[in-house]
Amino acid sequence: MPDNGYDRAAVENVLAKVRAEGRSSLTAPEGKRVCDAYGIATPAEALAKSSEGAVAFAEEIGYPVVLKIVSPDILHKTEAGGVLVGLRNSSEVAEGYRTIIDNARNHKADAEITGVQVQQQLPTGNDVHEVIVGAVTDETFGKIVAFGLGGVLVEVLKDVTFRLAPTSTSEALAMVNGIAAAEILHGVRGAQGVDTAKLADLIHRVSDLVTDFPQFAEVDLNPVLATPGGATAVDVRILVDEDAAVGPHRFTQDEILASMNRIMKPAAVAVIGASNEEGKIGNSVMKNLVNGGFQGEIHPINPKADEILDRKAFASIADVPGDVDVAVFAIPAKFVPAALEEVGKKGVAGAIMIPSGFGETGNVELQEEIVTIARKHGVRILGPNIYGYYYTPENLSATFCTPYDVKGGVALSSQSGGIGMAILGFSRSAGMGVSAIVGVGNKADIDEDDLLTFFEQDPNTQLVAMHLEDLKDGRSFAETAKRVSTKKPVVVLKAGRTDQGAKAASSHTGALAGNDRVYDDILRQSGVIRAPGLNDLLEYARGIPLLATPKGENVVIITGAGGSGVLLSDACVDNGLSLMTIPDDLDAAFRKFIPPFGAAGNPVDITGGEPPSTYRNTIALGLADDRIHSLILGYWHTIVTPPMVFAKLVVDVVEEYRANGIHKPVVASLAGDVQVEEASEYLYRNGVVAYPYTTEKPVAVLGAKYRWARAAGLLG
Repeated sequence: MPDNGYDRAAVENVLAKVRAEGRSSLTAPEGKRVCDAYGIATPAEALAKSSEGAVAFAEEIGYPVVLKIVSPDILHKTEAGGVLVGLRNSSEVAEGYRTIIDNARNHKADAEITGVQVQQQLPTGNDVHEVIVGAVTDETFGKIVAFGLGGVLVEVLKDVTFRLAPTSTSEALAMVNGIAAAEILHGVRGAQGVDTAKLADLIHRVSDLVTDFPQFAEVDLNPVLATPGGATAVDVRILVDEDAAVGPHRFTQDEILASMNRIMKPAAVAVIGASNEEGKIGNSVMKNLVNGGFQGEIHPINPKADEILDRKAFASIADVPGDVDVAVFAIPAKFVPAALEEVGKKGVAGAIMIPSGFGETGNVELQEEIVTIARKHGVRILGPNIYGYYYTPENLSATFCTPYDVKGGVALSSQSGGIGMAILGFSRSAGMGVSAIVGVGNKADIDEDDLLTFFEQDPNTQLVAMHLEDLKDGRSFAETAKRVSTKKPVVVLKAGRTDQGAKAASSHTGALAGNDRVYDDILRQSGVIRAPGLNDLLEYARGIPLLATPKGENVVIITGAGGSGVLLSDACVDNGLSLMTIPDDLDAAFRKFIPPFGAAGNPVDITGGEPPSTYRNTIALGLADDRIHSLILGYWHTIVTPPMVFAKLVVDVVEEYRANGIHKPVVASLAGDVQVEEASEYLYRNGVVAYPYTTEKPVAVLGAKYRWARAAGLLG
């Protein structure tokens, strides 16, 4: 046996037999042998070929017993009437054997029947809980493991957690404790808690099994009986598919960076289909490159023109003297393959495919053709079906949309052109500085993990925000995001959050894997901040970089309106923030500045009629006390402290403490007449994330910052 105790040879022998017989699933006895090989506990059992044999095995195992049909042609045994439980004597077992065989014949007359499994029936009771442990080959993430409540509850409640395989025992324990009903497993109403460490170990072993043998497309242990003393898989279902071991093509980090650096920082750009005609995409791309201030060479490619925008036009990219880093395609889809061949021979790093008419319209063959051409020549494709891309440090607007030149540290990408324009408009309206805006479209080649790999080492990018509808290689994205998010926040808006679990599946685990919870759990595991909507994505992108990284979990609300304080408290709960329990000495310190009818506690309610000094003093105290890690301010418009007076005093006191080396995240909610809009903008421009007319948004941005800081291990 190997050092880890797994008997891989035994599993290989089972797989060899399954392959030889052309089967796609393991029989129950084979499933037990696989479990035994990986130290997964199962009940005592034997395979009977006759009613007499069933009785003999039952006598040996001990009553009560369970009988189950064993047939490669009957996967769902219960539906076929192939399971009988609670058999307590020899006559019941003999009769049960005959009943199960008859039921199987009636269910599928030509089914190959191997025999009947005689299995020890484990005790049940208040201290025993049915759970499911499984693994499935997800089309996005590859091998994933699942855990949840078992039996019929798994289909009704879908209270399940997921992780990428291989999964460590610590991650597996987080899965056990991560289901909504985890408290049941810990023991309620006098019942003992189950051995969660044994459950975590079982998940870990299943994870190792499908990692070592990726041919196992699905592993379904349901139910697993979890007890105070251990965890036993009562029913084992394993599906085999050799294609499940085949992963997508991947580039190395060095290969990605070699191409992406040339694409994002080109010395020369060619526009295939450049035009002098207003309204043409080739004309708009040329104008944006020229008028946007790009300092590299710009080469228009058009066999019918001598000059475009005062630049010499070439009939073919092959005629361009010197190297070309990027070719922007602005020609109809049907002409792309031939032009791409020329681009490849030229040694271009990136083909920016603006044209539509590929996979998004059902023309998958044409899309596959251009990928084959690109791979042959070492060209990376961005798109097709995109608006182009921007990289502001190079004044590069390789797009047919409006140019953008407000430089900053936020990189954004979108799978949709419409969303890309929303990103552009919001950025301009909010004055948000960006390093890049990239359309990925069909993602025939370059996708989000390629972009993350570039932005990870890009000194001009401090945060990455991405809109996506799917992931081409979710495992690669998760692995890359996990690495990047320890250094820079990664925010994702995943469209299509509806449950797709109703699709046909061969196992409970397979059906559950269609749930959006897979994305949710794995993105969280990767340190990604998931935005619930488009505006949230953009507000997180705008606000997170402004907020200092908190040093701890203690959040304090200071408000001039009790109603705002209640709503802000609710928002803290919704966003996973911890309101600090105010110690007596700090309570006394706050009370020195607020009227007797105010409330120190948390929220600290200074009441609405207080002068600017009350706001200033309480905010200063919140910044000065090391036990407070973040401040949420709730402002109420009064003539005593008008909105701009409030905004300026907040900025003054925050900057005073920043100058003394004290950096804490501060967000603000402003309630009042229209003047609070100007005050909020002033606060935002000076590093205090602030919004008028809402208590939810500022707290949501703060919560997003906390989620990133926790995942990155920055809270100490």
